Amino acid sequence: MRSVFAYTSARILMFGCAVILLYVAGARGILLLGLGLVISALASYILLNRQRAILADKLNGRLSKAGSKVTSKATEFRTRLEEGTKTEDAEESVPEETAR
Repeated sequence: MRSVFAYTSARILMFGCAVILLYVAGARGILLLGLGLVISALASYILLNRQRAILADKLNGRLSKAGSKVTSKATEFRTRLEEGTKTEDAEESVPEETAR
């Protein structure tokens, strides 16, 4: 969680710096915000590459853990379903006369 906060804070700080510099340069209104977004996105792509990679690794780790839990539960459900099907098939294969 700390790395997400650091990355997001750095992105916001870059956007703020870009807006201030563009305002001093004379940009106003929608042009100021649009150029601020583009410039801060390019700067963060270059300058925050390492933090983004760390964040991606942590996210992939969490997703793989969650995926393995889902896979194990799906396998367990499939096994129980197959056992139930075998039990039903065994009950149906018994002739009616012997079932009474």
